[in-house]
Amino acid sequence: MTDVVIGVDSSTQSCTVEVRDLTTGALLATGRSPHPVTHPPVSEQHPDDWWQALVGAVRQAMAGLDVRVKGISVGAQCHGLVVLDERGEVIRSAKLWNDTTSAEYASEFVQRFGTAWWAEQIGVVPSAAITITKLAWLRDNEPEHFARMRRIALPHDWLTLRLSGRHVTDRSDASGTGFFSADTLTWRTDILRDVIGDREWEPMLPTVLGPDEAAGSLTAEAAAELGIDERAVIGAGGGDQHLAAQGIGLGRGDVAYSLGTSGVVFATTPDPVIDRTGAIDGVANVTGGYLPLVCTLNSTKVTDVMGRWLGVDHAELSRLALSAPLSTERPVMAAYLDGERSPRLPWARGMLAGLSTETSREQLALAAFEGVALGLVRGERRFAANGIAVDGRTILLGGGARAEANRQIIADLTGRPAVMVDAPEGTARGAAIQAAAVARGLSVSEVTRDWAPAVTSTTEPRADRTGIWDRYERLADLQSAGESF
Repeated sequence: MTDVVIGVDSSTQSCTVEVRDLTTGALLATGRSPHPVTHPPVSEQHPDDWWQALVGAVRQAMAGLDVRVKGISVGAQCHGLVVLDERGEVIRSAKLWNDTTSAEYASEFVQRFGTAWWAEQIGVVPSAAITITKLAWLRDNEPEHFARMRRIALPHDWLTLRLSGRHVTDRSDASGTGFFSADTLTWRTDILRDVIGDREWEPMLPTVLGPDEAAGSLTAEAAAELGIDERAVIGAGGGDQHLAAQGIGLGRGDVAYSLGTSGVVFATTPDPVIDRTGAIDGVANVTGGYLPLVCTLNSTKVTDVMGRWLGVDHAELSRLALSAPLSTERPVMAAYLDGERSPRLPWARGMLAGLSTETSREQLALAAFEGVALGLVRGERRFAANGIAVDGRTILLGGGARAEANRQIIADLTGRPAVMVDAPEGTARGAAIQAAAVARGLSVSEVTRDWAPAVTSTTEPRADRTGIWDRYERLADLQSAGESF
């Protein structure tokens, strides 16, 4: 019987699990189960749906395997607010990261203290995405639920609670709440009291585990539902992008582009990152260092919509985009279809400029891909401006990385080859790495090195796209000036 670990990715769209050999990391099976579809600005899911999807995905992956599960870890979508009552029951559906109904509170908090203050205190400047703004929304819009609240959890915290029976979190996910200092690694209950209200916050917050610390063992109840051995150890878990960094083997100087519902560009550093402009979130990673990142709300959804408008599938949209001539006056898109997080423009809408009677289907397809890529490459430029090394590999991951147009355009805009590695499910793979580390008594960093994935494709730069930068910046500035259309 083979000893294995299970890595879990509980994303906005679905739960994906990977079963990997405990020692070698070889992939033995994969399972997937969908989550309810959400539509911002109100984006909510009930945590029970996450659990049922996790159970379904694990049972699917384990079917027919003769293995013994030694460890499990969960990576999940960040920032979502799960509130529990005194019995530990979920009070209401979780508000997710892409729910923008708390935007007014983000603006209020930033106006009150200033962008630089938030960056210095917690490494993150409030946006509608982060948890503290959702607490303010709950306080004012559902005071009865706010009064019943006795525990606060993030999505991965709640799933870890269901697995282990312990109310715990990790430093990576905690640092995206708005009330945890990534620098000092402490909960900032003073901020909660100041901006949310004078309550006994300490008992409501999960214990923050260290990078290589276990949450405990699988409970008998959870083991019965999952159909696996209850002696399995549970890892601390982490945020989805943070564990994806381990799954893809992100090293110093590398820059990762994650192309999913949201778009994220991130790197890794040993020291805290404080960007007083608020453009970079200076969050902690899952190994003891830091994971500066820039996150946009709009990535593959933009190309999905353009494909629907043009009546083509993903492959044809990519082909159209790469066949478009790179004229200096081609259409350009500010891809803020559902508001935006970076920059913080929750009320914004997409803009497409430079249209003429000669505009072609190919150019419209290109505008969608370039609009997404330009927003993310702008994030990489912020890294460089803040002294973060960006001289390593450009690694693409997520569903959008399968589109040749995304790989080529990002390679062209960065001037570096864009590579993909053998980690199509980066978060689930990273969670499996963490599970193997705690099960074997090793560090996550050690197992990350041992399980480093091979490069599966390399896309070399081949075109000069720099001429579109000024036009893109001018278009994006129209939204930043406060004009809503």
